[in-house]
Amino acid sequence: MRMLIEDNMALCTDAEVQRLLPLVSPQRRETALRYKHTFGQWASLRSWLMLRELGLPDEPWQYNEYGKPYIPNGPHFSISHCKQGIAVAVDEQPVGIDIESYRDITPELIAYTMSEAEQEQINAAQDPIKAFTELWTRKEAYVKFLGTGLAGVPGNPRQYLDHTADATLVTKATDKYAYTICTKS
Repeated sequence: MRMLIEDNMALCTDAEVQRLLPLVSPQRRETALRYKHTFGQWASLRSWLMLRELGLPDEPWQYNEYGKPYIPNGPHFSISHCKQGIAVAVDEQPVGIDIESYRDITPELIAYTMSEAEQEQINAAQDPIKAFTELWTRKEAYVKFLGTGLAGVPGNPRQYLDHTADATLVTKATDKYAYTICTKS
């Protein structure tokens, strides 16, 4: 498994978007320019270039029924971005990655997204925002590993970390964000 993280957000400028556009395929340019804001355009372009640095072939992507991009007969990959960074991963097996900035959370959000055990863990944590973010990245990385994203998970997101025996999840935290990489056990 190969992974890269970009957290130099000073690179996110209109000038950098214009510099990156000619470096990617027409499909990638079209996808990037669908975003209305500079951040989305830059994150789209930069994530593709990061994947290419990790050896992903420059072939057209296809999308599964849940919208997850893939390359037929190619390596598996996963992309995530937040206001503080971009994370990409490439592997020969299914892989999922998620990166999230720390942000305010409400009791309602915690109750909706976390199991009772996770809620207790968050409430007991020295830094509840950090604990919530780490748990959330684990959930997102796992459903990306499955290839379904949140759209393919039935019911409430509170349950979907109950059956991860098929996966290994590794979570890391910085002072600005947390990320989790999920690979096959």
